Amino acid sequence: MGHDILIFDKLTYAGNHKSLSDLDGKKGFNFIKGDICDAPAVRSALATFKPDAIMHLAAESHVDRSIDGPGDFIQTNVLGTFQLLQATLGYWRGLTGEQKEKFRFLHVSTDEVFGSLGTQDEPFNETTRYNPHSPYSASKASSDHLVRAWMDTYGLPVIITNCSNNYGPYQFPEKLIPVVIIKALRGEPIPVYGKGENIRDWLYVDDHARALLAAVLKGKPGNTYCIGGDNERKNIDLVKLICAMLDEMRPRADRKPHASAITFVTDRPGHDMRYAINASRAREELSWAPQENFESGFRKTIKWYLEHPQWTQAILDGSYRLERLGNL
Repeated sequence: MGHDILIFDKLTYAGNHKSLSDLDGKKGFNFIKGDICDAPAVRSALATFKPDAIMHLAAESHVDRSIDGPGDFIQTNVLGTFQLLQATLGYWRGLTGEQKEKFRFLHVSTDEVFGSLGTQDEPFNETTRYNPHSPYSASKASSDHLVRAWMDTYGLPVIITNCSNNYGPYQFPEKLIPVVIIKALRGEPIPVYGKGENIRDWLYVDDHARALLAAVLKGKPGNTYCIGGDNERKNIDLVKLICAMLDEMRPRADRKPHASAITFVTDRPGHDMRYAINASRAREELSWAPQENFESGFRKTIKWYLEHPQWTQAILDGSYRLERLGNL
């Protein structure tokens, strides 16, 4: 069964209109340019669209940017979540009958709220103690606590998901995987923090989207679900894998391996060593599991970037900020 959707998005620097261009004009797709910190705009959108569920994905999410400018992260991730919760609570209280009973508020968070794991530690799960280490993860931890409080205090039917590192098509080129692909294709040095020993659990974006839909449809209010890709890799091993795939799919003109451009750079402050997710609750309660294996998602991602150079170029030259969807 199809769903009518409303995307409510501020379109910050990471918002690219062309990422939604294939949906523009299609039945059931709606878009509002808005800020979740703007309470009247949020209330108006809820009153007009009358949603059966809300997926709260709006967030500042790049750790490096949170170190250089934490204010935006507090504003959007903490105060924005508060405003969205307040508007949603008022909307939910006005619902009746089955619509009120079935309504869900899904808050999408990150595994970074749990801090850092040692190489031999058990993966994060839903009972792991919070221990954030960056302004970004601290702001997301704060929003998680607000969401739980709005259920415990007001009864709002909330669900929280904490996911591992996402990757895939349309990812803004400040994240590791698009950085590696784009730098390699441009023949530029490929930067790797420290010695590349940091470990992440990589989750393909389509697998994450399926998990979020399952959480809304099958999740129990009050529950948290950890969502991971079962795909732990050291950063340096991942970078070398991407380089090897590019050697096969888009060799360098000089025939040197793409990995020859890897350059180690000064590590960032507070860089967590390892993230890993135990997603057994999501598997059991949501009947969900990642479909991509240890390499398939990375290959799909590289192929997408190779086939969409205009999308990347529009970001690199800034022209994407000047474009608008037809129904904005």
